[in-house]
Amino acid sequence: MIVLLSVGPGTLESTMTEDLSPAERYAAARRRAADQATALASFREMYDFGLDPFQIEACQALEAGKGVLVAAPTGSGKTIVGEFAVHLALQQGKKCFYTTPIKALSNQKYADLSRRYGADKVGLLTGDNSVNSDAPVVVMTTEVLRNMLYAGSQTLLGLGHVVMDEVHYLSDRFRGAVWEEVIIHLPESVTLVSLSATVSNAEEFGDWLDTVRGHTEVIVSEHRPVPLFQHVLAGRRMYDLFEEGEGNKKAVNPDLTRLARMEAQRPSYQDRRRGRAMREADRERERRQRSRVWTPGRPEVIERLDAEGLLPAITFIFSRAACEAAVQQCLYAGLRLNDDEAREKVRALVEERTASIPTEDLHVLGYYEWLEGLERGIAAHHAGMLPTFKEVVEELFVRGLVKAVFATETLALGINMPARSVVLEKLVKWNGEQHADITPGEYTQLTGRAGRRGIDVEGHAVVLWQRGISPEHLAGLAGTRTYPLRSSFKPSYNMAVNLVEQFGRHRSRELLETSFAQFQADKSVVGISRQVQRNEEGLEGYKASMTCHLGDFEDYARLRRELKDRETELARQGAVERRAEAAVALEKLKPGDVIHVPAGKYAGLALVLDPGLPAGRSNGHRGFEHHDGPRPLVLTAERQVKRLASMDFPVPVEAMERMRIPKSFNPRSPQSRRDLASALRTKAGHIPPERARKKRSQAADDREIARLRTAIRAHPCHGCNDREDHARWAERYHRLMRDTSQLERRIEGRTNTIARTFDRIVALLTELDYLRADEVTEHGKRLARLYGELDLLASECLRAGVWEGLSPAELAACVSALVYESRVGDDAMAPKLPSGSAKAALGEMVRIWGRLDALEEDFRITQTEGVGQREPDLGFAWAAYMWASGKGLDEVLREAEMPAGDFVRWCKQVIDVLGQISAAAPVSGGASSTVAKNARKAVELLLRGVVAYSSVG
Repeated sequence: MIVLLSVGPGTLESTMTEDLSPAERYAAARRRAADQATALASFREMYDFGLDPFQIEACQALEAGKGVLVAAPTGSGKTIVGEFAVHLALQQGKKCFYTTPIKALSNQKYADLSRRYGADKVGLLTGDNSVNSDAPVVVMTTEVLRNMLYAGSQTLLGLGHVVMDEVHYLSDRFRGAVWEEVIIHLPESVTLVSLSATVSNAEEFGDWLDTVRGHTEVIVSEHRPVPLFQHVLAGRRMYDLFEEGEGNKKAVNPDLTRLARMEAQRPSYQDRRRGRAMREADRERERRQRSRVWTPGRPEVIERLDAEGLLPAITFIFSRAACEAAVQQCLYAGLRLNDDEAREKVRALVEERTASIPTEDLHVLGYYEWLEGLERGIAAHHAGMLPTFKEVVEELFVRGLVKAVFATETLALGINMPARSVVLEKLVKWNGEQHADITPGEYTQLTGRAGRRGIDVEGHAVVLWQRGISPEHLAGLAGTRTYPLRSSFKPSYNMAVNLVEQFGRHRSRELLETSFAQFQADKSVVGISRQVQRNEEGLEGYKASMTCHLGDFEDYARLRRELKDRETELARQGAVERRAEAAVALEKLKPGDVIHVPAGKYAGLALVLDPGLPAGRSNGHRGFEHHDGPRPLVLTAERQVKRLASMDFPVPVEAMERMRIPKSFNPRSPQSRRDLASALRTKAGHIPPERARKKRSQAADDREIARLRTAIRAHPCHGCNDREDHARWAERYHRLMRDTSQLERRIEGRTNTIARTFDRIVALLTELDYLRADEVTEHGKRLARLYGELDLLASECLRAGVWEGLSPAELAACVSALVYESRVGDDAMAPKLPSGSAKAALGEMVRIWGRLDALEEDFRITQTEGVGQREPDLGFAWAAYMWASGKGLDEVLREAEMPAGDFVRWCKQVIDVLGQISAAAPVSGGASSTVAKNARKAVELLLRGVVAYSSVG
């Protein structure tokens, strides 16, 4: 069906009906009358613009009682379908839950729906906030709905529709499982509306939804209502990335290709220094060439966009510090994007939104510098900012009072901040482990912000020129509009006890088999099976080719492999023994020892700052013992502070010298590192590194190796003239046989894989007396109320009474270890901890985790599968303790060395878990335990000042 929306009402109809017969005109009138009686007709009257075909198709499917999956680009208006589900539920006298992945989106959608339907009909549930939760329409985070489903909440009664906005979040490896839990466990009577970014396997996802939820219409639209144009800004020139080719096919702009080729041929700085005798004409030509391809500065980019009429713009920079620096650079350059009238509007709105912030906190939060940027129309936006500040930036940007925002990629996660242009400074970002190229999906998500529907005729994505940039690679990123949706679903301890309590073990197992993860795994098995069949055909050919007329060459090849394997095993044993010796040597190190790191990225001279020994001798990087041996924190001669691993010490190391480490030394201070590294080089730079003494090879004295060599020489095939030719075929045969066995194991491993993981979790929980067959014990019921990455550790701490006798502030410090994850990783000194009972309790938490870690290993439950319990992180304990103890914001942020936004976010997460603990803590004699009371008190102590007046977590 073709739907035309741009033609004025009645015009098209009158033209078309003139050519119809009386019977056809009567039938058309009947259809129009039927259309006007639908819920969609009344919904369309609420908007002053026509709906797109994909929106109409989705709404009609919903009104017909079907579920829908809508996959469409950012800014295309797919949320209209979600809003129709709200309209439909209200018209049918049912409830509608609108779920979003993050609290900021929940707040935004709550405000939108409240304006449209009235505050009395719309509620909000985000964990932090509970507003009108019994309303017929409730906006909530996905985790809140998951918890309601497990708790069997009465709020679910009368639920007709659930909208899952940004459902592609189920690919998120940390939180994605929650989306699948909700989809699987929602009552059959509920109609599901799934809104997704454009993904390449929408049909596959739709097939799964059809299986678990009943009839689901899959509606995919790749049309952007506002066309997006791609550019590269190099020097003073803005290049189009594509040019129109034959048949409207897009080709990479040849000017860009030439520029990249010319840039690749341009000599490097070192080469230019060598060519001092270069002719003046050559130097002038090179200066002209270089002048065309420099990377423009940030103020220059904004000025250029302003001159071209391409503001407002969002510049994505993959660093919080760089976002703040970009604002300062624009201010220093004298950039002003607002006139006096706009400045007054900005100041009035900012003062209104920040009126609740105590005056003494404003300076700490960098308020005045932030306000100066806003008044000029320039701002940063990143997770380290105070939530209130981020909200103000978003509101001013939408109103057109901020025209240039420098943001990290978190801004692309669904928040409604469309711009005319999006700028990408680089195509490389830190992915948590290394710097890697951004993916086509990330590029699409970021540039999708460009082009405001109803405001802009076109959107613009601008990539800044960098040396080494490949126009073809950039065209690949820009041309790949979709990316595949991959399930990250894994069972957890909390999920297991909740499922068993509701459905029993057998039914729970069957439910988990319906997950999207298992659906995808089962489909992938088909292709693997075909590969096994092809391999088996290849094996027959290889076997024929290695046949030897002198004897059994397969047996001869086996002897050669056994010899190679034995030699490899002895080499590995030798390496293990050397590392064991090295570990013993590491345990003898003390702070102030000067050593020579023998291998690894940081090989060379180093000063030991912290030996990283087990508890009782020194503190590890998180305050307590390591389970993988000593990991010394060192300062290298190149001024780097790094925590080394056992792999950096393949041979034993000894202290060559001793140095005093100044008490004032701060590893985070570049000046401190520079001064101490200089002293290190002066003190010990002259000492030559010791060379490792070579030992006699174990293989020389090994009887098994001697036996195998004798057997090989005595074998009939050893004397064959074509022996090495046969051996090559035998090696191919062996490799293909090994690959085939691996494929067969993959088939076995992918069949029922989710259920087998569930079985291992249930077995461990049974061992710990959380489950007894289909019965959930009292311990299990407590675990069922604890949600989070360290759910089992929290439950075990409650069970062991670890937190009994702690003050509320000390309890807040301990609970922080369950949620906090350091940004700095292993390259930090041991964190400062509260003394006394809190420190002892934190130590016991780490020891309990160690026992759980060992138990998980016994039951083959691993963190690499996303199931096991990670080590608790003590890095936020001191900050949580200080804040709960009433210390001022300035002092806490200074001690924590943490941005205000991060501090607020971690406090909110601590508050959330404290709330869970207050509900889960054991009850004695009908009265709440001391832990439960202290948890509630700790929430009151944390929920003050900057934490209390931040509406988003």
